[in-house]
Amino acid sequence: MSLKALVLTAMLSGMAHSAVIYNETIAGDLSNSGLAPSLLTVSLGSNQIFGTTGNVGGTDRDYFTFSVPSGLQLSAITVLPGTASGGPVSFIGMQAGPQVTLPTNPATAAGLLGWWHYSPADINTNILPEMAVPANSSSGFTPPLGPGSYSFWVQDFSPGAFAYGFDITLAAAPVPEPGDSTTVFAGLAALIFILGRRRRTLGDSRTDMGA
Repeated sequence: MSLKALVLTAMLSGMAHSAVIYNETIAGDLSNSGLAPSLLTVSLGSNQIFGTTGNVGGTDRDYFTFSVPSGLQLSAITVLPGTASGGPVSFIGMQAGPQVTLPTNPATAAGLLGWWHYSPADINTNILPEMAVPANSSSGFTPPLGPGSYSFWVQDFSPGAFAYGFDITLAAAPVPEPGDSTTVFAGLAALIFILGRRRRTLGDSRTDMGA
């Protein structure tokens, strides 16, 4: 890595924050509509979200969305301590764009980038790689995810209320090496020079043949 890239990476790392960007016990319930998810703001570093889902007189579904800014990438979704589940049905799904357009009882995960049944066994684990694997018709993806809007759907069908916490981690995108672009331009220049010489040589040959 070049000195410039190292300096930029160090500066961005120094600017990284660790913050709770949403806590339902303080800010109120996250949106229950995938077509109008709660809009959150994320930044470089740790972005923690705390909520509660479950079935108490009806399933409490939580939907939120955020945009990964240019120059950053979504590198991890870590399950935080205190996360509970009512069984194997605690679910987090992710869709590209500012909405979750799937119905609440879809037959497949078609339309989602990925999903995962999280549990306390996942605490302190980055589940983004698990979500990335195509399953039940989800498209799948290759982490990390670049700039753009992403929307999330969290729910647990089990009777009761179950707390969850996710740490959305944004990292600086890799800085291209200056040498890479220099090499490309040098290669193009050499190719143009060779083609030019071939054209001149061919022209001279034709002139000689006609003489």
